[in-house]
Amino acid sequence: MSVKISNSGDKLIIFLSGEIDHHSAAEMRYFIDGELERSTPSVVVFDFSEVDFMDSSGIGLVMGRLRVISGWGGKAVIENPRPNIRKMLKLAGLEKLTGQEQKK
Repeated sequence: MSVKISNSGDKLIIFLSGEIDHHSAAEMRYFIDGELERSTPSVVVFDFSEVDFMDSSGIGLVMGRLRVISGWGGKAVIENPRPNIRKMLKLAGLEKLTGQEQKK
C-alpha cells in the first residue's frame, strides 16, 4: 500500500498503489483526509494505475472522500483503473467518475 500526493493549487492528484483492503484503506484514509483538510482543492484525481487489488474497503475509501470533497463543492475523478478495478467501480456505481460511463 502506498499513497503519494501531488498538490498543484486547486488540483490534488492522489496516486494509489498496491492492494487496497481493510487494513491499507484505513491508513490511506488518514493520510488522504489530512491533505484534503489542508488544501480543500476544487478537483481531486484518484490515480489507480498502480492498484493491483481492491475490495469493498477501496470502494468505501473513494465514497467517503467523495462526501468530503462534495462538501465544499469539489469534484472527484478516477483515472487509469485496471480492468479488475474498473469492474469493481462499475458494480459500485462509481464508473461515472472514470469518464468511461456507457451511454444508454
